[in-house]
Amino acid sequence: MAEVRFPKKLIFLVSALVIVALLSVGLYLAKTSKQAEPATIPISDMLNRAEQKTIKEATVEQNLVTVVDNEGKRYRAFKEEGQPIGDTLRKNGVKVTVVQKGVAPWQAPLVFAVPVALLALVLLLARYGKSGLQLPLGPDRRKVGSDALPGVTFADVAGVDEAKYELTEVVEFLKYPDKFRALGARIPKGVLLVGPPGTGKTLISKAVAGEAAVPFLHISASEFVEVYVGVGASRVRSLFQRAKKNAPAIVFVDEIDAVGRHRSAGHMGGNDERDQTLNQLLVEMDGFDTNSSVVVIAATNRPDTLDQALLRPGRFDRRVMLDSPDMEGRRQILEVHAKNKPLEAGVELAALARQTAGLSGADLANVLNEAAILAVRADKKAIGQPELEEAMLRVMAGPEKRSRVISEQEKKVIAYHEAGHAVMMRTLKHADPVRMVSVVSRSRALGLTVQRPEEDRYLLSKEQLEARMVVALGGRAAEEIIFSTVTTGAAQDIEQATAIARRMVAEFGMSPLGLMAMKAGVGGDPSEKLSDALAGRVDEAVKVLVEECYELAKVELTTNMDKLVKLAEHLQTHETAYAADLDELFGTFPALPN
Repeated sequence: MAEVRFPKKLIFLVSALVIVALLSVGLYLAKTSKQAEPATIPISDMLNRAEQKTIKEATVEQNLVTVVDNEGKRYRAFKEEGQPIGDTLRKNGVKVTVVQKGVAPWQAPLVFAVPVALLALVLLLARYGKSGLQLPLGPDRRKVGSDALPGVTFADVAGVDEAKYELTEVVEFLKYPDKFRALGARIPKGVLLVGPPGTGKTLISKAVAGEAAVPFLHISASEFVEVYVGVGASRVRSLFQRAKKNAPAIVFVDEIDAVGRHRSAGHMGGNDERDQTLNQLLVEMDGFDTNSSVVVIAATNRPDTLDQALLRPGRFDRRVMLDSPDMEGRRQILEVHAKNKPLEAGVELAALARQTAGLSGADLANVLNEAAILAVRADKKAIGQPELEEAMLRVMAGPEKRSRVISEQEKKVIAYHEAGHAVMMRTLKHADPVRMVSVVSRSRALGLTVQRPEEDRYLLSKEQLEARMVVALGGRAAEEIIFSTVTTGAAQDIEQATAIARRMVAEFGMSPLGLMAMKAGVGGDPSEKLSDALAGRVDEAVKVLVEECYELAKVELTTNMDKLVKLAEHLQTHETAYAADLDELFGTFPALPN
């Protein structure tokens, strides 16, 4: 849909005429509504006045008769249904007008004119701007030019060295295209960034444009799609026209899976708005010639849902993966976000990086921001290690809820529950060591036990997975041993242990069922559903694994009963125990030979 623009003078003229017309109609209706209501008289009295020749004219509207006498006074009367009052009045020389019920003749044009005028006024004024007018269903107008240059470079991006290396070629091509063309090289037309949320897909795209000093056209794929078919395709055309006009440039499409999902007959074929938008995107990317200095960068965290036509060579023919950062990457990210934040002497960002395994770049930026806020609350001039520790816990588990009132009995149950987790972490050889135990509520959790991996892991052994299950079930086992009953506090722990066991059986081949991939039926493709007999065997194998780990937890807690009681009593008194406190309480645990 092309842009439609009107001159300013025409806009003001039409708007003024519409406003004057509406005001005139309103004044007229107000004037007529304020006229005095005529006096009501009996119908017999009216007929007597007609015989005396004192009535000049009459208006009959169903059973209501309104008359005007020779002096101009108005009266009204109500006749009976079917009474031929008009003929009687005409015999006495009265001018009679019969009006059908409904809209009066002078009102009919207003019924249609007023809504049309209001709609025209809204359409004229809705998109009025400095350069004219654009109808709201046309393509979006996004600012492009020198002010579209992002102020982000590769120096502001950390923890994704491989991605930066892959995208450096794009920067070189945009800055020195002739160097590539001299050797017949063709830069990829499209780059697809794939990674979990918060890993820096948008940030690194801005950094590419910043390094190359070219305009950065950013749009979310959901902005293409409208309820009206064809609008999304129009916006795609408009976006790429502006990109070519401002070349060299970067076009960044965020969450491209909103329009780039697999096409199928279930989506009404080519008549569906989303499919038309995707088709137009494919055509536009094919329309780039080899000399065009426009690079399309798209981001998604669901690459499996994208249409294959979008991923073929010549469109998005380069895929760059952005994973959660490793320990060194986390340290670099923390250093980048700590540049403008004063830190106290002795603060170790490397230690914080070791404790934040699994957090994304956005999470780490949030940790430092929360730490700065906590330092301001404490009226400090710099951020200290306690603020960083608390900020990390706030990001991972939520803020503390010290206002939550918990009875002494419930606090005792929570203390033994969390102590059960901690003892398992200190006892099992393949479990990650415990860093902190607390009975202070955070978010939905009544207590918290935090582990600290010694290093990043990309492969997990069967023993490590089983140790995670035993740790998760240690809280429930402690409740049963100490109180001879159980509570609902272990619901999330049981869910976690069951999920690990199911993956061990159905994906990793770590069960007596053998080396079979059985994801179908446990969240896989419904068309590959397992047979009832095999699904039953999977469920039974999962149950056996979970129960074996639960029994192991009870045996180990019974063996270390003195340590369990000592830690639980410490938590009831001090609420929190750190790794140093655990060393002081227990010393060194003898590890199980597992």
